[in-house]
Amino acid sequence: MTRKQRRLTMIGGSLAVLAVAVALVLNAMRDSIVFFSTPAAVAEKHIPAGKRFRLGGLVKRGSLVRGNDLAVSFLVTDDSATLPVSYKGILPDLFREGQGVVAEGALDPSGVFRADTVLAKHDENYMPKDVADALKKQGHWKDSYGARAAGTSEKPGAAQRASQMDQAPPRADRGTIQ
Repeated sequence: MTRKQRRLTMIGGSLAVLAVAVALVLNAMRDSIVFFSTPAAVAEKHIPAGKRFRLGGLVKRGSLVRGNDLAVSFLVTDDSATLPVSYKGILPDLFREGQGVVAEGALDPSGVFRADTVLAKHDENYMPKDVADALKKQGHWKDSYGARAAGTSEKPGAAQRASQMDQAPPRADRGTIQ
């Protein structure tokens, strides 16, 4: 074998090993690549009890029930399916009925999602692409969502507020820096 042939064989072998490694990693992560599953997707996939996943959707209005020792139960819906959720712990400050939520946990044998972590929408302007696509697909998309995401909201953004504060004269309640 010539030197050139050995070099090409080494490069080809390295690329083949790299391709196999990437394929194995992607195959192992296939189910966990999705940010969350909606209640309708959970029903379609027939996820077995005990398998951990993320559940995302809206907290159904009127479904929040607080129990003893920080126990909470509520319904997560995507308007085509609803899934009961049970959680024990402190809920995020922004958690409320009608708002988006992502819960991490597993289904129990009775079909109740036992969450060990609950995440609430953190900012009125933030919406993950997956959530926006799901809302559009289900017909719940509002034009104001896109306007806020694009930064054309009626409320001034952080940069606009900062420039307004720089131009404003000092107020008595702020004090002056000398």
